Amino acid sequence: MSYEVIVPRPHHDSRAVAQRVQEKSSPAELDVPQPSSGSATAGYRSAKYTPAEWFSSYNTILDQAGTDRHEAESIQRQSRTLSQDTGRATSKTQADGTRLLGERLQEIHYWKSELQRHIEQLQADTDALLALKTRLEKALDATETPYAIATDNLTCRARRLGPDLVRDTVEEELLKEVDLIRNIQALLKRTTAQVVTQIKLNREAKQTLELDWSDKYQAYSLDDHSGRHNNMSPDTQQHPSSATMQEQVCNPSSWTKFTQDNLTKALEEEQATTRLRGLVEQMLQDTTEDLRVQCFIVDQAFNQRCVELIDAKTQLEMKLSQILEQIGAQEKNIVALQQAIDNKEAPLRVAQSRLYRRSLRPNMELCRDQPQLSLEEEVRQIDASVASLNQKLSEARSSLSHLEESRMALEKDINCKTNSLFIDREKCMTHRKRYPTISALSGY
Repeated sequence: MSYEVIVPRPHHDSRAVAQRVQEKSSPAELDVPQPSSGSATAGYRSAKYTPAEWFSSYNTILDQAGTDRHEAESIQRQSRTLSQDTGRATSKTQADGTRLLGERLQEIHYWKSELQRHIEQLQADTDALLALKTRLEKALDATETPYAIATDNLTCRARRLGPDLVRDTVEEELLKEVDLIRNIQALLKRTTAQVVTQIKLNREAKQTLELDWSDKYQAYSLDDHSGRHNNMSPDTQQHPSSATMQEQVCNPSSWTKFTQDNLTKALEEEQATTRLRGLVEQMLQDTTEDLRVQCFIVDQAFNQRCVELIDAKTQLEMKLSQILEQIGAQEKNIVALQQAIDNKEAPLRVAQSRLYRRSLRPNMELCRDQPQLSLEEEVRQIDASVASLNQKLSEARSSLSHLEESRMALEKDINCKTNSLFIDREKCMTHRKRYPTISALSGY
């Protein structure tokens, strides 16, 4: 019986082994037939390896391992170098991006500050024009008084009888005063229309600047948030499509020109406002002076005064003063009542919030215990307090309405008593004492 050892072939490059075996083996060794176990052992050999094959096998493995090691070390060195280079490039690119974002933030901040400055200037100019418009309206309203006085004086003097019905110096000056007031009223109306137009232009320019400022504010916020991103930021994520070119974007020059054009338009409106304010101020000063001069001339033409209704008028004015004081006191009382009502809102919210929270108690914990009863009582008490305060507030407002009616009634009666002073020539001068002051004619 023969014992044959069947072993698998070693896992190495058979072509390399065959070549090395052919180089080291002699022709006689190649002619020696190798025992075989037949087709059942195909792919296996049944004899022991030769020493040459043994040396060749492990040398091949060693050579291959060395080659693989050198290749791995080369790849590792190249990988480290590539990682360092790409890391430095990425860090530099990121630093440049951060720096450019910072520069962009400074530029946006500069233009935003300029826009803010002109917005504030336009707002100040608009406020000044609104105040000037109010002055013009008050001055126009103030001219109604001297116009009424002059026409009433003419009406009263038309009742003169006999030879006293003469076209004297007083009547001539009164006619001049009526014409002057009419001309001044027309001028004030035209000037008011110009001021309203300029206010509209200022608001349009301001709105344009505010839209630009709002866009820059949002851009500044986005760039500032972007500049704060770093490699450790938790809120960064991948946006692969963000690097594509966006449509309908402007370039830096057109971006700057857009803001500069807006600022130029705003500056033009500011300059126009300054010129208009100067003209209006001078016009108000001139018209006030003309009215006062003419009033002085007319007053010089009168030689007597009427004193029949002075006591009644004085009493009415005293009562009006008291009513005005009561109006002020009642207005303060209304403010105090409203504040008291507002002060109940917070405690009511607290109590209701506590009741709501306690209504979320589970199962048997949803109990009408003493705190629950106390909170319900607190809500009812606050509601009752608010109701009583609202009732008192309604009474106070009703009282204020009555006071206002009394005030208007008193003022109307004072005017009636004032008009009563024009019964004859002696009453005209008393009426003219109600001629508007310089500040009233100037719109203050």
